[in-house]
Formats: sequence, C-alpha cells, structure tokens
Amino acid sequence: MTVILNTDLPGLELYAKGKVRDVYRIEDQLLFVATDRISAFDCILPTGIPDKGKVLTQLSVFWFDLLQAIVPTHFITAQVDEFPASARAFRRQLEGRSMLVKRADMVEVECVARGYLAGSGWKEYRERGSVCGVPLPAGLKESSALPEPIFTPATKAQSGHDENISFDAMAKRVGADLAGRLRELTLKIYRRAAEYARTKGILIADTKFEFGTVAGELVLGDEVLTPDSSRFWPLDTYEPGRAQDSYDKQFVRDYLERIRWPKSPPAPPLPAEIAARTSEKYKEAYRALTGRHL
Repeated sequence: MTVILNTDLPGLELYAKGKVRDVYRIEDQLLFVATDRISAFDCILPTGIPDKGKVLTQLSVFWFDLLQAIVPTHFITAQVDEFPASARAFRRQLEGRSMLVKRADMVEVECVARGYLAGSGWKEYRERGSVCGVPLPAGLKESSALPEPIFTPATKAQSGHDENISFDAMAKRVGADLAGRLRELTLKIYRRAAEYARTKGILIADTKFEFGTVAGELVLGDEVLTPDSSRFWPLDTYEPGRAQDSYDKQFVRDYLERIRWPKSPPAPPLPAEIAARTSEKYKEAYRALTGRHL
C-alpha cells in the first residue's frame, strides 16, 4: 500500500489544489491527480488513507463508462501511456490515481440526489418535516427510504462548507432552464446508479454531482459516485431507524466525534488502524461495485 499526500510534477502548471485532488493544466486539458488526503468537517487531516486516491479515480472511471449512455462526461483517459509526454515522465505518481479530462466551464452548484433520509437531511426533517425545503411525509425514520429520490442542490460558502439551497435559489443563480435540466439529469443518473449498485449489495443513500459545459455541451465532471461524494450502505445490514454501517468516510468522522475533536484546525492525526480500516472500506466498495481489485 502506498500513501501520496502531495504531488510533485515539476514543469507542469498546477491549476488548482483541492482537499483531495491536485489539478494540472496541460494546454486545453486538465490532469486530475487524486491524492490520499482525506478531509472531515472541512479540515484536511494530516494522515493519508492508503490507496484512497486510486479508489476515487478508478471508481469514477468505472461510473463514467457505465453512465455514458445517459450523459456525456469530461473524461478522456486514465491510461498514463495516453497522457501528453510532459506528464508521462511522472508515471510512478500518476499510475492508477490520475485521469486526463476536458477543461469545462463548471456550474457553480453541486447537484445532490437523496434517496434516503440521512445526514443534514435527517436533521432538517426532524425539525421541519422537510429536506432543503422539500416537504416529506410524516413518520419517516432515520435512514428511511424516501418515497421518491429528491433533488437538493447545494453551494459552497466562503468558509468552504456545503450550504443547501432551494431549487428556486438555484434557478436564480444559473437560470430556470439550466436548473431544470440539471435536476432532471441528476435524478436520472442517481436512479440508474442506485439500481445498479443495489444489484451489487450496496445502497446509495445520497450523492452529489458536478456539471459543466464543454463547447456548449453539458457534461458530467469531477468525481462520480465515490465514497467521498456519496453515502454507500451495505444492503445486507440495512435497517431503518438508526445510523447505518457505511463504506465511506463516516468511519473517520465517527472516530473524530469519539475523541471530541472540536472540528477546527489543526486536525488530529489518525491512528494507523483507523487509516487502514478506512482504506479497506473504500476498497470494499470498489470491489463490490466493479467486481475488480485495485
């Protein structure tokens, strides 16, 4: 197992550095490199999760292929041999954890689909009987399946926290026509993915997508249906009325809650066993969904 917290690709232009990804610009294309950094409560932890970046990249590539009949994507290739020559020199850092993509003009709204009541949605439902202003039937429990999947957009505040917004607020930001297209497309992708995942023993409780335009065409971008962007629950232990076992980073969040970290920098290091078990959870999700091993 390997851990890469930061990339070092001299000669390539570092275009952006996110919580997990280092993005390089190569002419009119972007090179996404998923590191093994992990964030929780909007802080990057000093401990990496072994092979996490490989899971994120290879699972996204799997979904891009599965969903291509529904939506075009920004994906070009994840084969280092097909990268521009300037990137191929860094094969050891890039192999398995990078992909070349089209540069897109991103829509500044995260498109969230929810099929189950969890997280901030469960909190709001208990208080107001709704999720992001979408009214729901009375009597639902924590982790209950919703009558139908719902679309709950979000946006980034200056602090970096995701902020749920109403559909009307989204429409004011991006225009009513685009908002409607994104809602329809988000729910269509979610239903297809959730249907597939269930056959593999995984429930996708919720997930978020990002979209952009390339030459005027709407495309699916960033990462897709990974344990970082989704809640994955094992079907065989699913039981409404409680929090669920998960394949995502909830395991890390639960540890940080147990040690009563105040959720402000500096973030504490993770014990080796927590990092190793989190890595295995990510890999379990990858194996279950794809039938492959890293």
